[in-house]
Amino acid sequence: MRRRHRITGLLGAIALTAATLATAGPAYAGTPAADPPPAEFGTDWHDPLTAAPPVARPATRSCQVTLAEAQFRDFTPYRGGYTPPVGCGTARWAKVVLRLDGKVKGRQYDRLGHLSLGGVEVLRTSTPQPSPDGITWSVEKDVTRYRDTLARPQPVEMLIGNVVDDTYTGVIDVKVTLTFYAADARTPAPDTPDRVLPLTSPTVTTPRNTERLLAEVYATGSGGGCEEYWYMTTPEAAPYSCKAADGPHREVRVLVDGQLAGIAAPFPTVWTGGWSNPFLWYVTPGPRAFDVQPVRYDLTPYAALLNDGRPHRIEVSVAGVPAGQSGWSTPTNLLLWQDETRKVVTGALTRHEESEPAGHSRWTPAAPGARHRLDTEGGHGLTVAGYLNTSHGRVATTVSRTVRGTSVHHWTDGENQDALNATWTDEESVTHGPATTRTARTYTMDGETTLGAGDRLRTVLSLGDRADTITLRGGRAVDSSRLDDRYTGDATYTANVPRDQRHAVATTSARYRLYGSAAPGGCYDRTVETAQGTLTVDRRHC
Repeated sequence: MRRRHRITGLLGAIALTAATLATAGPAYAGTPAADPPPAEFGTDWHDPLTAAPPVARPATRSCQVTLAEAQFRDFTPYRGGYTPPVGCGTARWAKVVLRLDGKVKGRQYDRLGHLSLGGVEVLRTSTPQPSPDGITWSVEKDVTRYRDTLARPQPVEMLIGNVVDDTYTGVIDVKVTLTFYAADARTPAPDTPDRVLPLTSPTVTTPRNTERLLAEVYATGSGGGCEEYWYMTTPEAAPYSCKAADGPHREVRVLVDGQLAGIAAPFPTVWTGGWSNPFLWYVTPGPRAFDVQPVRYDLTPYAALLNDGRPHRIEVSVAGVPAGQSGWSTPTNLLLWQDETRKVVTGALTRHEESEPAGHSRWTPAAPGARHRLDTEGGHGLTVAGYLNTSHGRVATTVSRTVRGTSVHHWTDGENQDALNATWTDEESVTHGPATTRTARTYTMDGETTLGAGDRLRTVLSLGDRADTITLRGGRAVDSSRLDDRYTGDATYTANVPRDQRHAVATTSARYRLYGSAAPGGCYDRTVETAQGTLTVDRRHC
């Protein structure tokens, strides 16, 4: 069990040093019962669900393969084999959907896990915390982009590290399937990478005819210590139990042969025991808790350098983590598209401009009876450009990205009050040939935990995950989408007592909105609300 500080240590997740799993569709899409919610939590509650849309599935012939089926009691991984299905095409599928179905009962912390095929990370998630009577949940993910991996037999490895003993009794029982949908004239196979390479070591040799190169990094702050709550760490001088010499600013970086090639803001994931209050998450997890989406980087400007046939170093790091501090996991896949009519694609890196990385925290000591305050600002900008001489002409790519984070952290001596208000932005522009795609991401967190009279612990928290994307061609918009995923919760219970004496109450609300080309029919808007573990609202607005 990792060390937790005063507020976040009262009750919460155990994060594991193992890598973890990924994307979630809603576990349940029904309507709430007509009965009013109970006055407080009992021994059972509604199965966990998210407001996110299910993965859209084409109306074509389908084939299903069981990828893994296991019960996790400890840190022993499941190992098995995968063979592509017959009857739905050999590789050019219209879509491939991964689904995890899980169940657990008793008492257990939230756990993290990973699922990989041939070393390629394909799924990463966390688990919900169970009721004594037991819960079930599901996670869905579109994994069509891993066609290259799925087209061949592969070894399978899965681990949801767990501890089962006389106190923590929950055995995590999961089944993972892949459903393949055949392509046809009306539903053709989408454009997917020709190669998917897991970055199992820093040294990699890529195909010499690569004409597009993306990296995806499943970066998660977890695995022990304070990095699960990296956004609340403080410099050494401040009297707080989670320390980081440079404060809470973090940045996920990709380097190619030692040169900075990509930057990104990490998503501030809150697991289902986070902020010391599992009652916030029993039914509705926070954004991405069941959907640990990878950070994506366009490394195409570096393709010409990598196309020389020699080994090169591609490394991923998290800036801001104290030296020697564990707690971050960064499994990485490289997605490559190849020029089929050329053995070698030449070109050059033509531009590399970087602003000076900024990260500063200012601690204001508490006056007697008041709260300490830590103000943090951080930011960084990077622009890289290059060109490739492909069989369809010279193609130039320019990638510009700017990350910024601001936060205000308040706490009292002893940390019986602990509050954070933070915003992170990650703005990216990629010009590839005649098209430019601009994405503006904003992550927000505003919450406070208070331990009051009678050891009543209350957490009030709101989280936001927003992204606006637009694609321009010739200066005209040809595609756009908007995501707005928000969560709010208010939960109170008596700490430091047996489960049946907590007298817990909680209300939560999750609203997931998606507009534009990424949404089914151009619009998706769903709200789910709960009280004391009972689903009270399940409303669709589109």
